[in-house]
Amino acid sequence: MLPARHRLRERADFTSAVRGPGASRAGGRLVVVHANRTDARTDLPPRVGFVVSKAVGNAVTRNLTKRRLRAIMATQLSGIPEGVDVVVRANPAAAHATYQELADSVASQVNRLLHSRPRLSS
Repeated sequence: MLPARHRLRERADFTSAVRGPGASRAGGRLVVVHANRTDARTDLPPRVGFVVSKAVGNAVTRNLTKRRLRAIMATQLSGIPEGVDVVVRANPAAAHATYQELADSVASQVNRLLHSRPRLSS
């Protein structure tokens, strides 16, 4: 379970993470991960939000995909620096992926983002 203090909830926070100045993204077949450092407040814990559109499938499929992504990101939180907002967007192929395939894809994209963007990892 993803603790409440680590969740993105406001539209403005999602927009900032996806489109804000300095925002970065890394994508693959199953997911696209967006990240951005929050405004000069590095004391905030890392926060994560999820976007699973109707293109992924019906409500049951979307909810299953979101639950899997939340569980995967809960294990990834320790590797995300404080003050970084992350948005994980599921692509339609995520609906047919196994849990392990999703976990591998998310871990790969998060590592790619944090290791190739010094601004996020400092």
